[in-house]
Amino acid sequence: MTRSLAVPAVPVREEHKALFASINAYVHDYMSQPGHDNSHDYHHILRVLSNANILLKSELDANPKSGLDTSAIFLAALLHDVGDHKYAKPGEDPENQAFNALRERGATEELARKVQVLVKHVGYTNEVRNPQSVVDVLSKYPELAIVQDADRLDAIGAVGAARCFAFGGAKGNGRTLAGGIDHFEEKLYRLKDMMKTTKGKEMALSRTKILEDLAVQFKRESELSFALD
Repeated sequence: MTRSLAVPAVPVREEHKALFASINAYVHDYMSQPGHDNSHDYHHILRVLSNANILLKSELDANPKSGLDTSAIFLAALLHDVGDHKYAKPGEDPENQAFNALRERGATEELARKVQVLVKHVGYTNEVRNPQSVVDVLSKYPELAIVQDADRLDAIGAVGAARCFAFGGAKGNGRTLAGGIDHFEEKLYRLKDMMKTTKGKEMALSRTKILEDLAVQFKRESELSFALD
């Protein structure tokens, strides 16, 4: 007997629970396909959902009348890596993939478009290349702050370090372990200054300290006790 996939118990609106369950199953299957390494797998999605849940609770505690669209937040957290260019598959339409998946499963056009916009603007590279686009989306859809921070938190700390090395082994084109440490400096340390939510900033500081300590210890352990002639 095949066991059905468990559905994360996050606070989507009642009318979207069936949609959320269907998208959860779709994302599970999508992220389990060959070509997806364990730096970007379904467990990553679950952790991002968990982070988003923590951040949402903090935001609602600070402002109970914020009017945040919880369904859009958690659907975008589920779908944020679908169509990722690093793992794109032939025939995919990354610009509309989240939208299409949602519409095929009964989402309204308005919700599907909103989630697609959120998904498109989560990424670090997009914000570095076009920071104004993120500012513009945040002014219309403040939910982006939670989804963005939730994803970036999974890129730092102990899990972030593990993901960095896993990605380097799978997609790094020969990147060494030391090259993974270099990536901390190139990107991961910067994420704490790109957080949008109060709780995200707090969590990012402690997780970045973990990376910094690991980098110091890695360099210490990598020093050779002899010269290379």
